[in-house]
Amino acid sequence: MIRMNEMTWMEFKAKIDEGAITILPIGACEQHGPHLPLCVDTVLANGFAERLAQRVGGMVAPAINYGYKSKPLSGGGPLFPGTVDLNGDTLVRLTYDVLEELIKDGVKKIMVLSCHFENEAFVCEAVDLIAQKYGEQAKILIANWWDPMPAEIIDKVFDEVPFPGWAFEHAAVTETSLMMAFAPELVHEERMVDTQGATPCPYHIYPVPKDAVPPTGVLAPARSSSAARGQLIIDSVLDELVKICDKEFKFRFRQSGVPAALSSIKENYHG
Repeated sequence: MIRMNEMTWMEFKAKIDEGAITILPIGACEQHGPHLPLCVDTVLANGFAERLAQRVGGMVAPAINYGYKSKPLSGGGPLFPGTVDLNGDTLVRLTYDVLEELIKDGVKKIMVLSCHFENEAFVCEAVDLIAQKYGEQAKILIANWWDPMPAEIIDKVFDEVPFPGWAFEHAAVTETSLMMAFAPELVHEERMVDTQGATPCPYHIYPVPKDAVPPTGVLAPARSSSAARGQLIIDSVLDELVKICDKEFKFRFRQSGVPAALSSIKENYHG
């Protein structure tokens, strides 16, 4: 069992006593074009978090399903119905409160896995404030799925269309491919549009002009998306996230999912 909200309090305490890593997924409720649902960022956050927890013997806290508002050329969410944004101070406080409760419960190893591009500054602020208050009572990592992706994987994923940069990779090849792998039932391939992509702008305008984002909400072509590409991303990113957990939490795991430290104790005991 890896989902914290499906555990009893006794099962949760046992995981804490084991020194398990707790992963807090953070997503968003944001438009992702005509072919993807509003929950993309949360689906990806939960998908990576649960698979990582299985690999490292951790547990997954309930996701924060809302995120900070997108800029026009990294999502353009506020221009489209269905996008529900948080103000920055709200996201800081919400993240802070959840982390504080986990620490008060005795959790000492936390990875915040944020899968919405604009969340980063506010998540960092929340974690920094927590660190100032609680010091070394808990170690907290902040990660996403795009930064750990090896360059050679990016080249393989974008072997048919150019890589537009992460800001423009909205509802495009990577997110569509990941959704095809994680939740294919939520992908409407028949609605996929062959957009020419958004035009870069070196500054921001407020109020945001209604024509700042392509009318579909898609910022780059998604036509070469596939579940195979999504699985390639998942496998490579998970390997990197496991390495990060191993390095920062000093906790190496075997393929079976049994912590090596615990396995060693058992071997020595029976030896």
